Amino acid sequence: MEKKNNYGGIGIAEALFLVFLTLKLTDNIDWSWWWVTSPLWIPVAIFVVVMGIGVLGILLKDKL
Repeated sequence: MEKKNNYGGIGIAEALFLVFLTLKLTDNIDWSWWWVTSPLWIPVAIFVVVMGIGVLGILLKDKL
């Protein structure tokens, strides 16, 4: 019988977001909403930049 691993739950980014959200809603921090939501969008932004650099490198390699 196969053993299935189900790693549900939240990751570090989601946990940080929930902590920041709780602190913002309870007025313990006076951060912009951009920084409160940053654990959600910064990894996506990094991925997009890295993929863009990769595509640009492939395109430039083909032209040289």
